[in-house]
Amino acid sequence: MKILIEIPDNQFTFGMKVLQSLSFIRKAKPMTDAAVSLWDDLKEAAEEVRLHKQGKIKLKTAQDLLNEL
Repeated sequence: MKILIEIPDNQFTFGMKVLQSLSFIRKAKPMTDAAVSLWDDLKEAAEEVRLHKQGKIKLKTAQDLLNEL
């Protein structure tokens, strides 16, 4: 299982030491700003798809997107 933990910059070194000291932690590595941004965009897109499937929002068609160009 994977989890995302947000640690303040001024506590990063300590936080990483704590995580790495735990025997059940397989891998602990920081995410780049670009990766965090991509992660947030993907979560937002997945939420929009979920809402669309529930009929709560209407998404644009591919044709609508091409027409905007």
